[in-house]
Amino acid sequence: MSKFCTLAFLLLFSWLARAQSTTETSTEPTQDSIRERQFLKQLGDGYLPTKYFNFDLRYLVKYNQYEALRTGLGGITNDVFSEKFRINTYVVYGFKDHRFKYSIGAGFRIAEKTNTWLDISYTDDLQETGSYPFLTDKRFFQLFEPRLLNISLFHKIISRSVSLEYQLSPNILTETQLSINDINPTYAYEFALDGDNYSSFDLSMAKIAVQWSPFSRFELAEKGIKEGEDGYPKFTFQYTKSFKDVFKGDFNFSNFEFKTIHQIQHKNKSLSEITIVSGMANGNTPLTHLYHAYPNNINKEKILRRFSVAGTSSFETMFFNEFFSDKFTTIQVKHALKPFNISEKYKPQLVLISRFAIGDMDNMDRHQNITFGTLEKGYTESGFEINKLLFGFGLSFAYRYGAYHLPNIDDNVAIKFTFNLTL
Repeated sequence: MSKFCTLAFLLLFSWLARAQSTTETSTEPTQDSIRERQFLKQLGDGYLPTKYFNFDLRYLVKYNQYEALRTGLGGITNDVFSEKFRINTYVVYGFKDHRFKYSIGAGFRIAEKTNTWLDISYTDDLQETGSYPFLTDKRFFQLFEPRLLNISLFHKIISRSVSLEYQLSPNILTETQLSINDINPTYAYEFALDGDNYSSFDLSMAKIAVQWSPFSRFELAEKGIKEGEDGYPKFTFQYTKSFKDVFKGDFNFSNFEFKTIHQIQHKNKSLSEITIVSGMANGNTPLTHLYHAYPNNINKEKILRRFSVAGTSSFETMFFNEFFSDKFTTIQVKHALKPFNISEKYKPQLVLISRFAIGDMDNMDRHQNITFGTLEKGYTESGFEINKLLFGFGLSFAYRYGAYHLPNIDDNVAIKFTFNLTL
């Protein structure tokens, strides 16, 4: 079922990519073709536009190991509805856990030139344990994240939040959020602290995220700031503080995360990319708010049963829930060779990849009823991808070696297909 849903999803967006490619070959753009391009651009960004409301396609079909098929509707009002007020919402249903999840929010534009918005929201949903989403990343849509299909460790979260989005300068995007959260792991986990065991807990949190793009070029438009040319490197910083005894918060802890992405475009049309991500948690931090290294290998014995879709920035040979850390760093290096010019439309591309992760954890005994390892010896994997072999599909191979090499050779190998869509 999961492979069927994945294939259907990828084929849909592959068709959209080909449709847009056909549109862009027109040499005489008419008013109709311009509108069509704008429509396809919004589809590529994940939205189906209507007069007053843009439907968010990301909520239509998803799949993971806890909910199985997850489907629903969501979206946000557009400028025709109002340029100073917006409503965003979604409702989804998980067919395995038989539960609805939803979110409702509203935003008010405070300043147009700096694109400053004050938002409030209420969310009742799931979140992956050990994940660390950056607040500013939601502004930059990723069309397809393959590893979502294989995630099994979630916690339920009911969140009430107030946030402020602010363009501090053309190159600096910020967001600040205050939230009250009820956390309830879906697995048999207890956090042992000062003689008490917490199977669920409340967190009162303040978070600030900053994305700095010093080499991107921006221009001031009538309705705010528009990005003209993407530049690298980019830097993202995020700090979170959880307060005990504030709105019934249970723990004091803090998190700091950092991410940088750098791309080098070579004269021979090859491309090198380096991504560094680091995080550190201090204080009494439950497992839900610690770190994994974005693993993407299903916990099954045979290679063919682990066959799925390779992620864009995940460790393909690292098994889900194998490692957690309270401090970690990952380094990923990709080098995409010049595409093979087989024909005008058929240009597959070879990408060489190497990944490294290191981490550690203090007070592991606080995390009860769950078994995992740490990354203090350094985790390494390398491999390659051959992309765009057919309709955007390709193949990937990765091999795990070094300190965490496993005795069974098959367990160190990950063979998957890739999907690359250019819009």
